[in-house]
Amino acid sequence: MLSEAMLACAGVINRMGSIAAGSTVSDYHDSEQQRQISVSATLMHLEWLNKKFNLIDCPGYADFMGESLGALRVSDFALITVHANHGVGVGTDAAWKYATQNGIPKMIVVNAFDKEETDFEKTLAQIREHFGERVFPLTLPVNPGPGFNQVLDVPRSELITFAGDRSGKYTEAAASGPWADRAKALHSQLIEFIAESDDALMEKFFAQGGLSEEEMRAGLHAAIQKQVFTPLFVTSAENNIGVARLMDFIAKYGSSPADRPKVTGQDPDGKEVEVALTDPDPVLYIFKTMSEAQFGELSFFRVYSGSIKFGTELTNTSRRGTEKIGQIYILNGKTRTSVPSLNAGDLGAVVKLKDTHTGDTLCGGKRAVILPRVEYPKPNIHAALKSSVKGEEDKIASGLAALHHEDPTFLYMVDAELRQTIVSAQGELHLEVIADRLRKRFNVHVELVEPRVRYRETIKGRGESKYRHKKQTGGAGQFAEVWMRIEPKPRDTGVEFTQSLTGQNVDRVFVPSVEKGVMKACEEGILAGYRVVDVKIDFYDGKMHPVDSKDIAFQIAGYFGFKECFNAARPCLLEPIHLVEIRIPEDCMGKVMGDLSSRRGKIQGMDMDGGFQVIRAHVPAKELYRYSSTLRSLTGGRGVHTESFSHYEEMPRDAEAKVIEESKKAKAQQEAE
Repeated sequence: MLSEAMLACAGVINRMGSIAAGSTVSDYHDSEQQRQISVSATLMHLEWLNKKFNLIDCPGYADFMGESLGALRVSDFALITVHANHGVGVGTDAAWKYATQNGIPKMIVVNAFDKEETDFEKTLAQIREHFGERVFPLTLPVNPGPGFNQVLDVPRSELITFAGDRSGKYTEAAASGPWADRAKALHSQLIEFIAESDDALMEKFFAQGGLSEEEMRAGLHAAIQKQVFTPLFVTSAENNIGVARLMDFIAKYGSSPADRPKVTGQDPDGKEVEVALTDPDPVLYIFKTMSEAQFGELSFFRVYSGSIKFGTELTNTSRRGTEKIGQIYILNGKTRTSVPSLNAGDLGAVVKLKDTHTGDTLCGGKRAVILPRVEYPKPNIHAALKSSVKGEEDKIASGLAALHHEDPTFLYMVDAELRQTIVSAQGELHLEVIADRLRKRFNVHVELVEPRVRYRETIKGRGESKYRHKKQTGGAGQFAEVWMRIEPKPRDTGVEFTQSLTGQNVDRVFVPSVEKGVMKACEEGILAGYRVVDVKIDFYDGKMHPVDSKDIAFQIAGYFGFKECFNAARPCLLEPIHLVEIRIPEDCMGKVMGDLSSRRGKIQGMDMDGGFQVIRAHVPAKELYRYSSTLRSLTGGRGVHTESFSHYEEMPRDAEAKVIEESKKAKAQQEAE
């Protein structure tokens, strides 16, 4: 709504849309209108006080943080929005962290002061608790709640009254009474911050006992760039209150490409090089790729140096290919305006590049530089895709490849062992959006189901078998007798096949045949259809027939002999254990620990990180299906986790029996089909 109000103030749109009606400029995709949240980063632009603003409206929901990462990578500063009722969310913390990592200044907007029960002081205290005492309000709400239309402008010591008709128009009057006192106290604090940002100003501050209005204004921009303080503004975007004043401030004191005129990249040999805003040769970074129906693929980019126009030949230094720039667009949501060229510092989109993906660098002239790619967080939730229509495998595969090309924050793999396509994403909603896009855009019939778990089978004791395979049918028969022993090996040492034959009972030519049969049984599994691991097999004797013994006979004898042997050696199932690292607020410890123990989790260690507790635990993979959703609900959306495979461990008897039973049922069903 904030970007909508900005567009309305600048006259880009005649009237503001609403989230409920799905009519805002930035949330124009079906999935956004259906869920009434941003899913995709949307590019917009406007002009205010003779300055061009390039706005990228990013999702705040943690599942779609990848969109924000790409946008922050090409932004000059981050305008972080906090809801007056809800306070700082997980997305707020993440946006702050990533903006800091990108070395760009932050400003904060606390929105929705027209809602009931807003408490400015409480919200400000919470924000300072998260982001430090130097978060400083430049506007304050005078009459918060329904009917909110007045703010105190601290730098000017003025009361600003907005028309309240969503036009963004306002009148000014000098602050008086308690508001004047409040403005004066904050004003002197602001001057101290500004003096602190510059040694010359600091000297003047001490010599004069303060700074003049001109000196203060001159120093304000530098103080924000150095993040001596973080400006905070209050608004009601839905009613367009306080937004025009925020835009005034951004136009005068916000960041522009000139504030960070150089970026560092690497040449093709890996040497560090700088790209300057004033360099003549064009350098572009692709921060987002999106496919639109009836339009094709759009590549969103920032120009870091030089200028580009229709027909410009560029080299994709990331992939060593060439690209010809087609039509160049600047965007306002789904509205595209064709432009002849774009210069350094600007953002735009180009259509139908041959082989250019998110994170690639395009260079022109003699330049050959690769700008650093965005590092996306690892996915933490997994599901399998189940198709209800046969023969759609190729369509699903090409659909997933196209969607991953647009959104690198989700991964997919075809798991040959489990015979499933596994999709991994940033959260449950992210998974649903991917499945949705796959269904609608590629016309496939898929649903998300629980992925199978890679159990393993092994033994706890020794076993022996003497297996005879004999087949007499008209013509040539088959005969083979295999004697073998089996014993357990240490964990993670694999399957070892040996032979200790003596005498002439079995020709050595049949040893590979027996090994082949044994390995086939290991691959297929015996207890529940999972791979056999950590066993040593010794083929020590047997019998053969001068005519009927052949390769296939010894393969079959090896296969069934091994199964008999395995079942005699106290077989058991192993389950994969994951190392889970969970970051949660202190007050959620009890709930999260209780939940972990219900999942058979074993705590490995705990640390403090700021106001957060970090728990490390070993948890069986089976117990982690959709864990991120549970964690979010236990922590009010504030908990995050990562998981990685750690080791295999023997399963408890009751859990093992359940898995064996399930596998028998599944096998019976397959045979029936």
